[in-house]
Amino acid sequence: MAIAPGTRLGPYEILAAAGAGGMGEVYRARDTRLDRTVAVKVLSTRLADRPDLQKRFEREARTISKLSHPHICTLHDVGQQEGVDFLVMEYLEGETLGHRLERGPLPVEQTLKYGTEIAEALEAAHRQGITHRDLKPGNVMLTKAGAKLMDFGLAKLVEQPAPVAVALWEMADAPTLPSGEKSLTEEGVIVGTFQYMAPEQLEGKEADARTDIFALGMVLYEMATGHPAFTGKTKASVIAAILSSEPKPLRDVQPITPAALDRLLRVCLAKNPDERWQSAHDIKLQLEGIRNGEEVAAPTARRAAPMWRWIVVAVLLAALAGYAGGRWGRSEPTKAPVYRTALPPPAGHFYVAYDFAISPDSSRLAFTATSADGVTTLWVKSLATNTDQEISGTQGAVYPFWSPDGRAIGFFAEGKLKKADLATAGVQTICDALVGRGGSWNRDGTIVFAPHIGAALAGVSADGGVPVPATKLHEPNESHRWPTFLPDGRHFLYFVDWSGGRDGLYVGSLEAGEGVLLSADIRGNVAFAAGHVLFVRDGTLYAQPFDTEKLRFTGDPVAIVNQDLEQDPGFGKVGFSASESGALVYQSRRSYSSRLVWFDRSGKEMEAVGDAASYEPRLSSDGRWLAVTLDVATNGHSRVHVVDLRRG
Repeated sequence: MAIAPGTRLGPYEILAAAGAGGMGEVYRARDTRLDRTVAVKVLSTRLADRPDLQKRFEREARTISKLSHPHICTLHDVGQQEGVDFLVMEYLEGETLGHRLERGPLPVEQTLKYGTEIAEALEAAHRQGITHRDLKPGNVMLTKAGAKLMDFGLAKLVEQPAPVAVALWEMADAPTLPSGEKSLTEEGVIVGTFQYMAPEQLEGKEADARTDIFALGMVLYEMATGHPAFTGKTKASVIAAILSSEPKPLRDVQPITPAALDRLLRVCLAKNPDERWQSAHDIKLQLEGIRNGEEVAAPTARRAAPMWRWIVVAVLLAALAGYAGGRWGRSEPTKAPVYRTALPPPAGHFYVAYDFAISPDSSRLAFTATSADGVTTLWVKSLATNTDQEISGTQGAVYPFWSPDGRAIGFFAEGKLKKADLATAGVQTICDALVGRGGSWNRDGTIVFAPHIGAALAGVSADGGVPVPATKLHEPNESHRWPTFLPDGRHFLYFVDWSGGRDGLYVGSLEAGEGVLLSADIRGNVAFAAGHVLFVRDGTLYAQPFDTEKLRFTGDPVAIVNQDLEQDPGFGKVGFSASESGALVYQSRRSYSSRLVWFDRSGKEMEAVGDAASYEPRLSSDGRWLAVTLDVATNGHSRVHVVDLRRG
């Protein structure tokens, strides 16, 4: 029932109706104590007897009270009078973004400006542990002071359970409605507005900050084009589009749109939350960069780099030291990890061979990337600014590793061990290395490296010279690879393979060529950080305490990242790197964009088979079975999986 003008709710005098939402009516009112205009939101009388909506209304009050930001509508007061629950909020003069979009797309500058302000508002909410869950054009007010994010009625504190998703069959024949103020949050049907929901919301899974990032991508897309990113004739068809299709490229709809904005939105609208931007802060920085004419460090269109447009996740803290404090007996308080994504440079993709290394001070990432014309070079990414710099003269570079002072990077290319001086941009050849398999650089200027597949490790001065043996072979084809110095700069860890029963992790020294077996169960490259050796087994990254004086393990391994890393079965290389200062970088197996897809004879894509992964498929002669090599077992060899194509 509408409230008549002149009615008092506490000290607030109702002046006129101002709008309505899925949970109640909004009125323009006067605060008689302070003589100011306010907005009063009243819980709808038809819903007042619904305990669940009553709780949601109360949650909105608690949620908004935690937020204070120039781009979030301010809560002034909360009250109840004669069974009427109401919120008193800042009165905003202007129009909703939904109403504005009815007149068509916004100019690019306004899209970037308002998008930046909305991202700032989400960043403030997410820092308080609050997910909005109903971001849409109708919940953004455009005022003289900029964009204002409103209506946290569906907001979720992180400890609360996820909403129940609507069943598809409940909306098979229901028509869609235009965006804006015409909400589709029908009573008893759905929690939120489904046209702007992320796939995980529609599937009833847990919502988090990345859910809001998907919705922000939808809103930005509509601001730039004047059209929703996903459309359909029925609710079911819209939901199907969100779950399974890609929106038209931004520049196909609005040609004058910056290409960088198109790339940004494609990451926002990734189906998998792990493949999206991981924070509203990152989106804000990207939008500001586009406004300033800077290039966004984001991937090209999804098909441009079909297999290795993967995401590297950086855990930036004293990650290992903090984890050790909580799990390995240290007294330091455990710190919460901070996750970031590192994406390939524009028009390129990361090289296939897990080629990256975190700098000693944790501020930069050295990696190799392949351009569209197939040339692989060495790059350096600043983790502070997310900017990339290509190092000239490094064509064919693989397996980079840092100097201890962070001023140079060693790498292998053209059958040589080389180094790139970052200050002078000069590249120097150090010595021959026919098929390099990893290197490590100590503070005395000595590099220990693997010069060939079937060879012992060698040591050489970083200034160049003749290599000398650093380890001894016991079998003709034995392979020593992936060395990493321990903190004393004299001892190093390395992996022995093809040894006829001696495979495993060893510790060697510059003084003695004979290595000592540490573990026959650890294979591939390792890292040392915060008093622990890091290694991967069966896709899980472990850390095990290690005494650098006694040169032995002193405790049991503890899992850091579960079932999320791939290991190359031929070379034993795994995509992770760690610095002594406490930064861990790893390649997530969940970020693969490679899929197995059926095509008809005309080349038309029919359907996908299995999840995204790195496959080597073989089809049976009768077409029923598909054999694939997929993950890696403890012995370093790929397992074979067989898929029944009839039953899936």
